[in-house]
Amino acid sequence: MDDPKPEDPRSVNFTIVPAEDTTVPRIYSNFCSIQNSPFDFTLTFCEMLPLSEREVRSAQQSHVVRAPVRARIVVPVQMIPGLIAALQENFRLYQESYGPPRGPLH
Repeated sequence: MDDPKPEDPRSVNFTIVPAEDTTVPRIYSNFCSIQNSPFDFTLTFCEMLPLSEREVRSAQQSHVVRAPVRARIVVPVQMIPGLIAALQENFRLYQESYGPPRGPLH
């Protein structure tokens, strides 16, 4: 009679949760630019503030407005489906609690 093999230690189920750290800043962003490579997606979060008259005149000529980058996050391609599903689920829960978002969505 063979002894049963011990469980593979790599097959342990666990949940990963953020290790909350009050020294990590919470960063506000109201604009996100997304680029991708064959290996990952880069999400560049910016804070778009109201434009000054000078910035409006410049944008009329160049058709470009530069928004200050607040954070750049690189996500492996393998994580994207789970990230999209998590965003959709959280948005569904948000709408159940607060209704549809107000104001323009870009």
